[in-house]
Amino acid sequence: MANQDDSQSTVREQRMSMWKQLYKTEDYWAIWLAGLFFVVAVVCVMTWKPAVEELPEYRAIMNEEMDKAGFRTIAYTEAEDAMDGIQAKKEGFTSVIYNLTNRPKGWTSNPLNSIYMSEEQAAKKRAAAADRFEAAKEELAQARAEAEKAEAAAAAANFEDKELNQKAKASITKWRQAKSSLSSAKSAATAQPYNLIPSLIVLGIVIMLFFAIGARFIGINLRDFFKGFPVIFVLACIAYLISSQATLKALGLSYVLFALALGLIISNTLGVARWIKTAGQTEFFIKTGLVLLGARILIGQIALIGIPGIFVTWVVTPIVLVTTFWFGQNVIKMPSKELNITMSSDMCVSGVSAAIASASASGAKKEELTLSIGMSMIFVAVMIFALPAIANMTGMHPVWAGAWLGGTVDNTGSVVAAGELIGMEAMYVAATIKMIQNVMIGVIAFGVAAYWCLRVEPQRACKPGETPMKLTAGGALMEVWYRFPKFILGFIGASVIFSLMQTGVNMDWGQAMVNDGILAMANRFRGWFFCLAFVSIGLSINYGELKEPLRGGKPLLLYVSGQTLNLILTLFVAWLMFMVIFRDITDMLMAGA
Repeated sequence: MANQDDSQSTVREQRMSMWKQLYKTEDYWAIWLAGLFFVVAVVCVMTWKPAVEELPEYRAIMNEEMDKAGFRTIAYTEAEDAMDGIQAKKEGFTSVIYNLTNRPKGWTSNPLNSIYMSEEQAAKKRAAAADRFEAAKEELAQARAEAEKAEAAAAAANFEDKELNQKAKASITKWRQAKSSLSSAKSAATAQPYNLIPSLIVLGIVIMLFFAIGARFIGINLRDFFKGFPVIFVLACIAYLISSQATLKALGLSYVLFALALGLIISNTLGVARWIKTAGQTEFFIKTGLVLLGARILIGQIALIGIPGIFVTWVVTPIVLVTTFWFGQNVIKMPSKELNITMSSDMCVSGVSAAIASASASGAKKEELTLSIGMSMIFVAVMIFALPAIANMTGMHPVWAGAWLGGTVDNTGSVVAAGELIGMEAMYVAATIKMIQNVMIGVIAFGVAAYWCLRVEPQRACKPGETPMKLTAGGALMEVWYRFPKFILGFIGASVIFSLMQTGVNMDWGQAMVNDGILAMANRFRGWFFCLAFVSIGLSINYGELKEPLRGGKPLLLYVSGQTLNLILTLFVAWLMFMVIFRDITDMLMAGA
């Protein structure tokens, strides 16, 4: 009887422990805070709606013009531009929140210009751009006249003369380019003074209070958190400011690199006070940002590229991951399995996000995670330029090249930057492939958690403090659950919810309200959360702590070997899928672009 009572008591304690996790752990608070953000975003977007009732009218014009002419006419373009201008992020309080997250602006020689411009400076900028603006207006008027003339000639032939249609298309394309040039010139010719400092201060306070909600429940010292957060936020602002410098931006150097560098420099020179380290909640920031990222990984995007894209990502990725991990353990003899799996995930899935998920699942040390991220950033800075150069020199098909980039270059921003160096088709395919690959983050996190508790540490107890014991089948499943990064549930949930939301509404309405409203705000905040996390990672690491993981050069050898396999295998599978087996999909992608 006593044993039965003890057993029932243990069950009750375990259930209570599971309930406490819902409000005592940062994984769950990452979900709750991201959920709170989405609720606020949805309320704002639905309260301050753009003119979505005009969308069907513009779509009807576009369909009518396409049916009549078979190409994008002047009327089609004007309706398309009007439709693109209907965005929830421009309306009411939604625009206030969206604009609050503005990052430092671009600058060339004076970093102060990124956050402040006086009336005198704005006046000089307007005067300098005045002639260019007038010239752009004249160019646009001339291009418009030529486009109208060419389209009228094609219309007179009932759009049945291919030569006239081609001339009309070329003239209209030239007119669209002139419109883009005018927009750029107008931005400089109408420059207004600005001061981002007050909005950055407000943004810092908002984010600090936002995370303080969860910090209160997970045991973070709020006094130290409030004291240290402004330091973390200022460093994040500086990282964005540096990355917005024109030359550095053209080189594709991400804010991630500068955020890490700033933190590491301070940590290894001045040192970091306890209260600053308390505010540097790396995993809390990054996990919340990853849940927000899940909303952008729409299941419908997978269908756009189809089966070939799935082969390039969901087949190649696990092969490279398992092979690299095996190579690290059996050939290189990596001293740390945790470092091995973290680097393998970082290199073959999606860089930082996958590294953090795998590090969390395997229990990797912070210095091991930092080493993985740092090595990834070094190589991605090279790959952004090297891979497009190879593709252009060898004459690779844009779709093939895009699939190669999407499956190998780490993080979506770098993938887009690399794709742009080849062309619009390559950029679109590369970005979509990378988004499909990002879905693997949750799968790999679960797989790593399961492997670690069943094979790597089968003697580990389900809860810290207990005497190690052999896990039963049920206990093993519980151990997987304890190890599994719970924030991934939020990542997957956000993906499913927003995928259903997108499929359940009109495409144009979804673009205006969801993509250009809710997700636009989420993307801005996610960027800030990531930047705070990378600063925090740098501040938490001392170079001396990296000596042991780097000893013997094994981590570098592992990364180079794994990335080489990834590049070769992805190149082959992308060619096989897009250029041989599913060439019809490639042709449709090119026609659609």
